[in-house]
Amino acid sequence: VQLQASGGGLVQAGGSLRLSCAASESTFRFNNMGWYRRVPGKEREMVAVISQLGRTNYADAAKDRFTLSRDISKNIIYLRMNNLKPDDSAVYYCNAQNQRGEYWGQGTLVTVSS
Repeated sequence: VQLQASGGGLVQAGGSLRLSCAASESTFRFNNMGWYRRVPGKEREMVAVISQLGRTNYADAAKDRFTLSRDISKNIIYLRMNNLKPDDSAVYYCNAQNQRGEYWGQGTLVTVSS
């Protein structure tokens, strides 16, 4: 399984970005897919995940600002991030899990300037 993340960049506080994660196989085959992030010196944390049945779960820091969605026909999940804050600056990783294991994308850097 390969996961290709994209969409990171530099944005001012209050701005928006949309991250994309393209999977090499159907997103519907994964038990869960989602986004995690890591700030240097800190552990990687969950941002948002979507289950095979389409149920989403968000970290408290992401609720009401971030939206996770998927396009099953394109094997892509998206993370729309609105009202970004400097604390959202991190490397964002796409993650997928199925019965065979857990997979990570290469990470995409998000930098939010104040």
